[in-house]
Amino acid sequence: MLLHLHPDNPQPRNIKTIVECLLDGGVIIYPTDTIYGLGCDIFQHKAIERICQIKQVNPAKARLSFICYDLSDLSQYTKSISTPLYRMLRNYLPGPYTFILPASKQVPKILKSKKDTIGLRVPDNKIALELIKELGHPVLSSSLPGEFIGGHRASGNFAHDRQISNDRPSAEAPQALPVEEYTDPEIIHDKFEHLVDIVVDGGIGGIVPSTVVDCTGEEPEVIRRGLGVWEMEAD
Repeated sequence: MLLHLHPDNPQPRNIKTIVECLLDGGVIIYPTDTIYGLGCDIFQHKAIERICQIKQVNPAKARLSFICYDLSDLSQYTKSISTPLYRMLRNYLPGPYTFILPASKQVPKILKSKKDTIGLRVPDNKIALELIKELGHPVLSSSLPGEFIGGHRASGNFAHDRQISNDRPSAEAPQALPVEEYTDPEIIHDKFEHLVDIVVDGGIGGIVPSTVVDCTGEEPEVIRRGLGVWEMEAD
């Protein structure tokens, strides 16, 4: 199903339809402030496994992330964080960033890395935020199979993608790559409709993913350069 939503004023009826799908264990493709991505209810184990099958990745190694409505979710899904770190997150979110943080016991085990961490986002996208608000808890966020990082195919694994993104991705991918298959919702629907339940049409999407920052060490470390500019990094 291809469902059209206004990017600035999403229709409540369509939001409810998508949320009902998520609660029923469905998998969707939806827009964010960076790229179109796969999503599901983070508490639907089989839906998460289904996304991993679509991406052809091992759930234990997928290092999936999820999107939250705002920073109030930090207390529920992450362990205690310092005041300076919270202030930093508040300065960058909502925005095109994924922050790696220590996961709390509330995070489903399938979403945690071996280091007991989770990738957390608060996107600057009205459709994504309205979905989370209506659902009442975070939505999984994962790039589409074969998504781009600066002209390279992304694996969805931050550690791997770090190796291919030493430079910030260009705003344009090489012409030889089928960019429209990852940015145009109608073409995305044609390509993935047999794999997902709903493709949310929120307009043309981008091709540059979020900037990923690991906040589990002594100092925040960029492990994937993306759309978000990281001003804290030394030259």
